[in-house]
Amino acid sequence: MDRMLYISMSGAKEVMLSQANNANNLANANTDGFKQDFNEFRAQHMEGPGWHTRTYSLDERPATDFTPGALKVTGRNLDVMTQEDGFLAIQTPQGDEAYTRTASMQLTANGDLVDVKGNPILNVGGVPINIPPSKNITIGDDGTISIVPEGAPTNQLVVLDQLRLVQPDLKSLQKGEDGYIRQLEGEPPLEQGIVKVVSGAVESSNVNTAEALVNMIELSRKYEMQVKMMSTAKSHAQKSDQLLSIR
Repeated sequence: MDRMLYISMSGAKEVMLSQANNANNLANANTDGFKQDFNEFRAQHMEGPGWHTRTYSLDERPATDFTPGALKVTGRNLDVMTQEDGFLAIQTPQGDEAYTRTASMQLTANGDLVDVKGNPILNVGGVPINIPPSKNITIGDDGTISIVPEGAPTNQLVVLDQLRLVQPDLKSLQKGEDGYIRQLEGEPPLEQGIVKVVSGAVESSNVNTAEALVNMIELSRKYEMQVKMMSTAKSHAQKSDQLLSIR
């Protein structure tokens, strides 16, 4: 009975982990640029001396779905999204480089160009972008940043900088537990790529809400099945105790 109970207990635990992953995907269905995580169960043999007589379920996140989300037009100059599997480089709070397919950029009081989370946007050289006082800012389809300086005529555009745009192999990317997409350890640095940028639009989340809701119901049923199995194990143990108590 202890084996039956342990198997069902570990199964319920792994289902709860899968539910947490699915809930995170569903909670970010309206988060621009969010990439949903895949989830799967696999069999895991009990390791140790002797025969492998018991197999448990194991929940894991094997990869991230990098399928592009839908284009959402905003008309705002500082809203950008990349095309053709391209990515925009940002600087994380840890100081390293991470990648995103869209950014609703903002200007700080010091002129630093950041995303909605306050992460600096990087230029071609991997340095945070700073924009001097200006009347207008535009982003070209190659990531070129142009401004109209304060005091200058409206038609006097000045090329200031260029966004760092890369086109990595999706297999070399992974999303960390902090939600940032980075290259796998040991991968060579990425060069500036030929990536098209759409200004005045953002990429929405690629989470399929209907699929996530169906998956939530399915996981709930799996959890109920594991709990029922634990209840059955308890019932069997009680019956065994009754038989052993007969004199």
